[in-house]
Amino acid sequence: MPTWSEILNEIKKLIDDKDPAPYDRLRRKYLSNVYRETKRDTILYASKFTQGKVDNPEFISINDEDIQGLMEVMHGLKGSNLDLIIHSPGGSAESAEAILSYLRTKYTHIRVIIPNLAMSAATMLACGSDIIIMGKHSFIGPIDPQMVIPTQFGNILVPANAILDQFNFAVEECKNPDMLGVWIPILPQYGPSLLMECKNAINLSKDLLKNWLENYMFKGEKDASKKANEISEELSRSDLKSHSRHISREQAKEMKLKIENLESNPKIQDLYLSIFHATTHTFIGTDAVKIIENHKGKAFIKLEHKFITTPEQK
Repeated sequence: MPTWSEILNEIKKLIDDKDPAPYDRLRRKYLSNVYRETKRDTILYASKFTQGKVDNPEFISINDEDIQGLMEVMHGLKGSNLDLIIHSPGGSAESAEAILSYLRTKYTHIRVIIPNLAMSAATMLACGSDIIIMGKHSFIGPIDPQMVIPTQFGNILVPANAILDQFNFAVEECKNPDMLGVWIPILPQYGPSLLMECKNAINLSKDLLKNWLENYMFKGEKDASKKANEISEELSRSDLKSHSRHISREQAKEMKLKIENLESNPKIQDLYLSIFHATTHTFIGTDAVKIIENHKGKAFIKLEHKFITTPEQK
């Protein structure tokens, strides 16, 4: 199996050979190779969130700009089956809904491959597939949405469940008049509608996930609705205690999600992990913070402050 350092050595060789785009060249080589093996349209959707801090979290989040990226890389693809490789911290549930709706206008069968992490709204996207492929090192996460909260230090993302839990804790604390002085500076941040927005966002995430599981992953099964509801409730539990909680492949299987082991086909496993390692090196060695790219080399790449596109490779 190619390791992170072996992929780095391949990149170094391309650099030594004066290749003008070594990171892109290697990533696209493996994307092309995996298509030759699977004969399924292949799209990489990856964000820089495990390779250092990005100035603006919106740059790496699932958002409405991603539709433009998908329009770019899906144009000209002929297949009806898709392999979507996801490495993402999540983002907007509404944007995830739009993305899945768009993908389903073209593809009748979608596999999501998680080489490492697909969290929050990325977990939701994965659950909108027909089947998820995970390795021993792959994880999904809770689906409780994150809310953008303005602070004196700038905007921060806070899990909706945490906001509701903190408010309920404050209500109990403030029954003691001595605690009012502690909470009065904190409570104004909730604003006139934040709590209801949190409740609505949580319910939306649960409803979307349930509907997608019922209509795609469990379509035609007698107990589809029951399984979909149970999984939706399980992934949105507030007692998971952390929005970043890592849920392993075995735990996902115990929830009754349809999971295939990445290791079941060693050749395909090597190619997917090579794509992942090449992508993480791209994030380390360039200004790229988000990459949406197909197996033909057509890409929509978010740099720290702008997008670039690349044409299909001949």
